[in-house]
Amino acid sequence: MLARMTQIAGDAHRAVLVACLDDVVVGWIDLSVEYHLQSEPAALIGGLIVAESARNHGIGRQLCKAAEDWTRARGVRRLRVRSNAIRERAHAFYLRDGYARVKTSTVFEKAL
Repeated sequence: MLARMTQIAGDAHRAVLVACLDDVVVGWIDLSVEYHLQSEPAALIGGLIVAESARNHGIGRQLCKAAEDWTRARGVRRLRVRSNAIRERAHAFYLRDGYARVKTSTVFEKAL
C-alpha cells in the first residue's frame, strides 16, 4: 500500500482525497485523469470508500464534490466512475449524485 501511495503522490494527474472525523480516516476517493486519442480527457474515480459506520452522513457526497473541484481545477470537464454490475447500492448513490449511466461494458483482463 505504501508503494502505491508513494507512486500516486508523485503523479500530478493522480490524487487521493480523504475524509476524517475526529482525526480518524472514515473515507477516501482515488482520482486520475485519463488521456486517450479518441476522446477528450476525463477524470476517473478509481475508488470511493466510506466506512460502514460513517455511511449515510454525506461523506461520500463531500468526497465526490471535492473530486469535482479537483477535476475542474485541472481544466477537465468530465468526471467518470465505473462500478461493478452487482453493486446496486453504489449505482443508486451515483445516480442520486447526478451521474448518468452512459454505457455498459464488459471488462477483459490478462494477467502478465
